[in-house]
Amino acid sequence: MTETQFAESTETTVAAAVAEFEAAWNDPRTTSIELPPVDVNRTLAERYEVDPPTRMTGAQVWDMEVRKAWDPLTYIPYVVSEGESWATTDLPDGRRHLRSSIQRAWLSEERGRVLEDVFTDLAARRVIFLGRPRLTGPHGETLLADPYQPLFHVEHAVGGTEDEPVNLWRIVVLTESVDPRYAAEFAKAGAAGGLPGFLEIYLARDLGVTLRRR
Repeated sequence: MTETQFAESTETTVAAAVAEFEAAWNDPRTTSIELPPVDVNRTLAERYEVDPPTRMTGAQVWDMEVRKAWDPLTYIPYVVSEGESWATTDLPDGRRHLRSSIQRAWLSEERGRVLEDVFTDLAARRVIFLGRPRLTGPHGETLLADPYQPLFHVEHAVGGTEDEPVNLWRIVVLTESVDPRYAAEFAKAGAAGGLPGFLEIYLARDLGVTLRRR
């Protein structure tokens, strides 16, 4: 996908970021993938031995999403080997920050720099990550994304209810035409069962919970 096909929004709001994500999601050239929703407490009960017995709230799942958006190295170390966030800005409908990380490729063993414009939708409890080819770094320098794989946008969100939260995840890879290899790769994660790794890390690190998979 060329830079001009998905240019940055001229207005900086969460609503504009959501519109950009949805436009990419619905473009027939891109590869759009949605993992099955994860019923957090049901998965905890069925797939883990949990000490102490724990049920997560929607607020806790959302707290995890906000922390992960800022600090990917802590919450997704199985994907990210370096990570940095900067330039937090309050918006009329949420918050924005910029993020750089070194991530492994999905279809190879390569690693490269990923740049993201991150929008936190406080009302809808979702975070939109918009992949960018370049960003202004924390010291005014120009950062460039590595071209080792296509740019991509991601939506992480909390659904369900406060007592029965659901973890939601969508990605759209900005391909020139639909590439089923990406869907097959992400399907493996859904088929593995259990909680996403970032929720396991949050439970252990932030809530002091010991988990053992059954």
